[in-house]
Amino acid sequence: MSQGLRPLGRALRRAQQGAVLFIALIVLVAMSLAGLAMMRGVDTGSLIATNLSFKQGATMAADNGVEAGRTWLLANGGATLLNSNAAGGYFAQWDGGAIGGVLDLFQSDADPANDFDWANNSVALVTDAAGNDVRYVIHRLCQATGTAVAKSCVQSTEAAATAGSSTKGAPAFGGTALATTTDAFYRITVRVIGPRNTVAYVQAVVF
Repeated sequence: MSQGLRPLGRALRRAQQGAVLFIALIVLVAMSLAGLAMMRGVDTGSLIATNLSFKQGATMAADNGVEAGRTWLLANGGATLLNSNAAGGYFAQWDGGAIGGVLDLFQSDADPANDFDWANNSVALVTDAAGNDVRYVIHRLCQATGTAVAKSCVQSTEAAATAGSSTKGAPAFGGTALATTTDAFYRITVRVIGPRNTVAYVQAVVF
């Protein structure tokens, strides 16, 4: 009787070995899929971190455009600021002569009619070491060109001190404040295009 059972035992062992191989293959495929998912997750995280780094770098590079615009304003004055110079990146009114008074500096709406022409009406700085292309444009915050007194402009409401002993609003400690306020505020808009099509906009208002 024992000899008659041996073939049955061998068949059972063969069946068990086949089931183990099948289960091992399933586990191997599952582990492979889990490994691929983990690799994709790591790659996505690295890509997001890299993009955020480029975005931060572009925003920091925009400071150079703000400083360049401020330097230009300090170097120019009088009649130069009363009229627009589109080719020089300066506009004596806040809408830049846009249709209907609506200027789209960020090209964010569906209508391209009032998109600002960054290629021809802005000042380009030298591309920095990180590959950031920086451009700036200045708008005087007035409704129209010409003398600011005769036009509606955004101006400072603070009154300057006139007493010699006062330093309120003075450029230096112990000095007399300026006799008049600034004629108008100026808005400096900077656009930065960086690596991987990174785009950043920064605005600053100076007077």
